Amino acid sequence: MLRLGVLDQSPVPAGSGPADALAATCDLARLADRAGYHRYWVAEHHNSEGLAGSAPEVLVGAVAATTDRIRVGSGGVMLTHYSPLKVAEVFGVLACLYPGRIDLGVGRAPGSDPDTLVALAPTGTPTSLETYPARVRELVAWLEGATSDRGVAARPTAEPPPEVWLLASSIDSASIAAHLGLPLAWADFITTGDGAPIVRAYLDQYRPSPGRPEPRALVAVGVICADSDAEAHRLASSVYRWRAGGLRGPVPPPDPAPGDRPSDDTPAPGPGTGVTRVGPRRRPLVVGSPATCRDRLSAIADAHGVDELMVVTIVFDHEARRRSYELLAEAFAL
Repeated sequence: MLRLGVLDQSPVPAGSGPADALAATCDLARLADRAGYHRYWVAEHHNSEGLAGSAPEVLVGAVAATTDRIRVGSGGVMLTHYSPLKVAEVFGVLACLYPGRIDLGVGRAPGSDPDTLVALAPTGTPTSLETYPARVRELVAWLEGATSDRGVAARPTAEPPPEVWLLASSIDSASIAAHLGLPLAWADFITTGDGAPIVRAYLDQYRPSPGRPEPRALVAVGVICADSDAEAHRLASSVYRWRAGGLRGPVPPPDPAPGDRPSDDTPAPGPGTGVTRVGPRRRPLVVGSPATCRDRLSAIADAHGVDELMVVTIVFDHEARRRSYELLAEAFAL
C-alpha cells in the first residue's frame, strides 16, 4: 500500500503574512493527522517573502503539539549552517517530548541566496559542502549516544531517537545516503530531470548500517488536486506564475479563467521589458482530479521503486490547499 506524507514549505499568499502562513501550516497538519497521512515535514528557507518556514526545529515542535498521531519532522535542516551536536540536542528534546514521532531530515542545500548564506555563517564564511558527509556521520553518532574523549554527549537522549533521513536532489547527495546507510528523501519537485534512475541506484548500492539493514526511500512530488482537471489547472496557474517569476515575493493569485494550462515557460511580468527571465525548468507538477492524481502518483512511485511519497502543494488559497489534501486522502483510501 502506498503511503502519503506532507512536505509543507509554509507558503505566503499575496495579501497575507508569515503569521498567517505558519497558522495555516498548523491547521493543515491537523487535517493531515485526521486524514491518515503518515508524515508531516516542514522546510527551511531563509530571507524568503514567499516561504515562511525559516526555523524547522521550532515548527516541528508546534506541529507535533497540535497533532496526535502523525510523524513530524524537518524536510529539512540544512546541516552545513549548524553544529551537528546542537542539531542532535534540539531533536533529542523533540523526540523526548513526542516519542516515536520525530523525523530529522537533513540536507546540504543553502536554502537561500548567497548573501544570506554568508550572513548565516557565524564566522562570515559559509561551511564547505565537502564537510557535509562528515557532519552527517557526526550527527548520527551523537543521536546514537556517542561520547567524545572528553565526555561530551548530546543530551537529552531519546528512545527511540529521531529517524534520520537524507534529502537529495542530485546524484551526489543520493550516493552519500547509500554510502552512509541512511534513508533517502528524493526531492523530485525541485529537480530538472528524471530521478528514477538515481533512486533505483541508491536502492541497489545501499550499504547497511547499524539499525538500518535495508534501504528506505521516499519521493517528494509537487501536486495540485481539485474536484476536476480544469479547476486543478486553474489553481496551478498561480504556482506556475510564481515559478516563472523566480519564486520572488508571495504566491500570486491564480488566473480567473478556468481550464488554463500554463507551463513553466510562461513569462512573468517584470520591470522594463515586461518579461522576467525563467530559470532552469523544474519537474512538472501532478495536476488534476483525484483519479488523475492517483494514477500519476502511483506511476511515479512504481517508476522510482518506492512505497512512500511526500506531497508538496502550493496554491494561493488555503482552503483549496486543504481540499487538495482531502481529495488525495480519499483517492488513496488513507
